[in-house]
Amino acid sequence: MKKITIILSAILIVVLSSCGGSTANEAAKTKDETKETTVAKEEAPVEEKAAEDVKPSERVDLSTKGVGPIKDLGELPPIDEKMVKEGLELFQAKCTACHKAKSKFIGPALKGVTEMRTPEWIMNMILNPTEMVEKDPLAKELLVEFNGSPMANQNLTEDEARKILEFFRTLN
Repeated sequence: MKKITIILSAILIVVLSSCGGSTANEAAKTKDETKETTVAKEEAPVEEKAAEDVKPSERVDLSTKGVGPIKDLGELPPIDEKMVKEGLELFQAKCTACHKAKSKFIGPALKGVTEMRTPEWIMNMILNPTEMVEKDPLAKELLVEFNGSPMANQNLTEDEARKILEFFRTLN
């Protein structure tokens, strides 16, 4: 019994010393590499967050029009108060289950959305949410950010989507 204990102890010592042990040179080298990395981090200038570091709902992208029927709205006319009123009514009836104007809910807050997305992208998202999350890179990222909750297709007309867009223009 004593011999078995001694043999097992010897095997244990050999195993432990061969696993994860490092020589003094390796330990010193690792310590130097860590020190160099720390110094490099301290000396590196502070940079603004890269686009990848900004949440999709906070990222400004005025370069894409999305996927859907709206190709080019041109320059929008001054805000039409009648359209805003009708857009607000549509928003309240169709969108408030998932969206709030000023705060994140199931979907993103919509205040300022017209400063972050093109009018075409917004209308295509309203009119064509399924294809947008399948094909539009930003819509895909938003889907991930909002826990995979896809936007429901409310089967709105282009005229109704344009009225909702007009309401969004007043949220800035």
